[in-house]
Amino acid sequence: MSKPKPPPRVCPCHSGRTYDGCCAPYHHGLGEAPDPVALMRSRYAAFALGEADYLVRTLDASHPDRALPRADLMRSLRGARDRLRYPSLAILDSRQTAEAGEVLFCAGVVERGKDQSFVELSDFTRDGAGWRYASGILVPLTELGRPAEGLTIDAFLALAGG
Repeated sequence: MSKPKPPPRVCPCHSGRTYDGCCAPYHHGLGEAPDPVALMRSRYAAFALGEADYLVRTLDASHPDRALPRADLMRSLRGARDRLRYPSLAILDSRQTAEAGEVLFCAGVVERGKDQSFVELSDFTRDGAGWRYASGILVPLTELGRPAEGLTIDAFLALAGG
């Protein structure tokens, strides 16, 4: 008698879909995220799963982490999985053109039992292969001064002084 198949794993990007039907194809190089929101979600899931290769592959060529020794960067990205938990993700706002995009999101992150959640406005660019993470403005949720729900990109920029 064969063992029953385990139930499908829910995707760590908190889309409500299964991992295999959501971020796994991107992580495994079977396709590119079709837009900045999908890339942002897949990168959050990659942090949760320790998918360091994907995180490096989806960095824009101009990102400062590209200048770090690859082995050190990979070790750091993989190590985050062991010390951090990723309990929630909410997309707050987004906008894009053909070549650039912005995604405002609230990321739930817990380190050693301490809430390290934050709101970030991420900038994405499109290169010849797909969307890439270029940079971000991060504000810890504890310093935001208001609930993240309902926050728009323009309101976030005003709060963040950008």
